[in-house]
Amino acid sequence: MTISDLFENDQDRMSRCVEQYDGLSWDFSKHRANDHTFSLLCDLAVERGVPAGVEAMFRGDRINQTENRSVLHTALRLPRTASLVVEGTNIVPLVHETLDRMYAFAEGIRNRSTLGSTGKPITNIINIGIGGSDLGPVMAYEALKAYTDRELSFHFVSNVDSSDIHEALLASDPETTLCIIASKTFTTAETMTNAQTARAWFETRLGVSFDVSKHFVALSTNQKLVSEFGITQANTFGFWEWVGGRFSMESAIGLSTVIAVGRSRYEELLAGFRSIDTYVKDADVRTNAVYRMALLGVWYRNFWNMQTYAILPYENYLKRFPAYLQQLLMESNGKSVTLQGEDVEHDTSPVYWGEPGTNGQHSFHQMLHQGTSPMPVDFLLGRRPVHELGSHHTLLQAHCLAQASVLAFGKSAEVLRAEGVSENLIPHKVMPGNRPSTLILFDSMSPYVLGQLVSMYEHVTLIQGLIWGVGSFDQWGVELGKVVAGSIVQALAGEEVELDSSTAWAVAHLKNDD
Repeated sequence: MTISDLFENDQDRMSRCVEQYDGLSWDFSKHRANDHTFSLLCDLAVERGVPAGVEAMFRGDRINQTENRSVLHTALRLPRTASLVVEGTNIVPLVHETLDRMYAFAEGIRNRSTLGSTGKPITNIINIGIGGSDLGPVMAYEALKAYTDRELSFHFVSNVDSSDIHEALLASDPETTLCIIASKTFTTAETMTNAQTARAWFETRLGVSFDVSKHFVALSTNQKLVSEFGITQANTFGFWEWVGGRFSMESAIGLSTVIAVGRSRYEELLAGFRSIDTYVKDADVRTNAVYRMALLGVWYRNFWNMQTYAILPYENYLKRFPAYLQQLLMESNGKSVTLQGEDVEHDTSPVYWGEPGTNGQHSFHQMLHQGTSPMPVDFLLGRRPVHELGSHHTLLQAHCLAQASVLAFGKSAEVLRAEGVSENLIPHKVMPGNRPSTLILFDSMSPYVLGQLVSMYEHVTLIQGLIWGVGSFDQWGVELGKVVAGSIVQALAGEEVELDSSTAWAVAHLKNDD
């Protein structure tokens, strides 16, 4: 039965396919599912122990089993008055102690009282990190750019490719620049290579006047290495083993965000996170929109064999949101082994991707509408624009709704024929439709809304991981590449290292200057 059939046979479909909560609206009507489908998916969630798993996470159980850790990113946004005792310690005061230090440090930069080595105010921030230490901060900065202090400049460096750090330093003045080194261990190869390059840049430009403590901040738990770098304890902001990298944007990793938007806006962001945390924690599986999002994703992956999933924000400030979600969802659930160490018997995470509308309509939407690989789509759309300029937002909204409608209902050969389209063009103009999407409406892009959206997908990640039986909070798949890269560095330096023949050829070819 197609989406069109479901609408035709059920005049009340909309009344049962729309969920609303705290300013967010979800339209699930343009899916291939009927009430029976949704009921069975909810049964699956209960059978797989999802509600108990969600409760265990909020409680602080060590659900990251391979690393024997709790998973408590939700604790990072608890209010100051809350209490969460984990293994005998109330962790809420620890969280707010760090937040207060972040707020105080950020205020010094925002009021221009924080000075560099030569006495000039710090007005330029370079965040140096990778993975969750970069994707969260840069996504948040772009999403909340309308709320930032525009007299402050921000750069985000992650790639070990020298071009990345080169361009950030080229656009900076060492007298007014602060580097934030975001690395929990302070050993991440890419991050520390970029940090050392930045330090050498300061030393060259400022000479004897250069004071490391006035130009570097560390977001790390390795106080020993931080001190050896020259960063003071006052300029070091730590976090805890129960904060995973891709779930860390509101931990100390969010320091650049606090500097950019200030305390009050950052507290709005945390409140937005907390809104959806509450919605999921107290959820009725059968009526909760976040559960429905997660369950539909599992359904399309495992029952329809859909291998990709598109995230299409019709909000230009969310242009880095799909990239952020790629790590959140794929690094979490792109696993082929269960928590019990057995091979999974089903597919796990699809490939997530996307770009902002309307840009995508002029590149990949052709494939969405007429390609051979249908996929689910999430459309994210604001009711109001951040900036009211003429008819821009009306046109943006119209395009978003049109894309969702055409994906669902298409256009048949019969209709085209009735419109007088020539027979030779009809096959090319047929829109098959029956391509599923969720429309997610929010009021207007704001810190609160961003917190809601990120928290929503965090919980989708957890729910799907519980259904698939995988460990959503480790990432062993990235570790071996780091080890092998270290060996190849040695080989490129001329040392004797055992390599496979293909890699050995590439090393020899790269070393050959002729």
